Amino acid sequence: MPVFPEEPEISESLPGPGVPSPRESDAQALRTPAAGGATTAVPPSAGAAPAPVPGPRPAPPRPAAPRAAAARADRPGPSPRPNPTPKPSPPRPAPRPAPVEVRHVPAAEAEALDRADETVDLLLDAGRDPGAILVLTVGSAHPWQQHELSFGEERYWAQLAEGGDVFYADAGLTRPVRRPVVVLAVNGGPADRAAAAYAKALQHAEALLVVCGGADPATVGGSRAAAGARTPRRLPA
Repeated sequence: MPVFPEEPEISESLPGPGVPSPRESDAQALRTPAAGGATTAVPPSAGAAPAPVPGPRPAPPRPAAPRAAAARADRPGPSPRPNPTPKPSPPRPAPRPAPVEVRHVPAAEAEALDRADETVDLLLDAGRDPGAILVLTVGSAHPWQQHELSFGEERYWAQLAEGGDVFYADAGLTRPVRRPVVVLAVNGGPADRAAAAYAKALQHAEALLVVCGGADPATVGGSRAAAGARTPRRLPA
């Protein structure tokens, strides 16, 4: 049999090529068993656990692209609802004027002017303003009218415009004058003239018409009803 040469004895303390040389403490730990008979292998490179590495920070939100923002701005929104057009309310009818109260003072033609003057005095005593009274005569002009005309017609009609005193005029007055109280003296003239004067006196009166003399206005045609006068009330003579 062939005889092989004896292999050289390899010492345990000499590491082979490429193998790191163990430290003495490590070799002793390998040879010495731990308490209880178990051998615990400690890795040579065991050390403290590595610290956790923080992750990346969240990136800030990107602004909207200019084109997208412009597209949203150019996008038409819902059209506003038109306001309903209010319907015009129907016009209210003009209030009807209150009917004129008519009073009758019985008197003969010769006494009609005196009854008219007495009526004016009673109205003034009751608190009526002189500028609120108009006296009309069917026959001859009242003495106060003749007196005022003596100063000229311009001065006479100026008193009517001023409205500060009782105004005396003919029953055929054509000027558009209205006063709260009208006193009509039927001191002459035909019956048809008295009826026409009564109708015109109603147009000049706003609240009260006092007829002195002549026939009772209730017996005059349809002028009283047409003018909206109330039933006349007879006053004592």
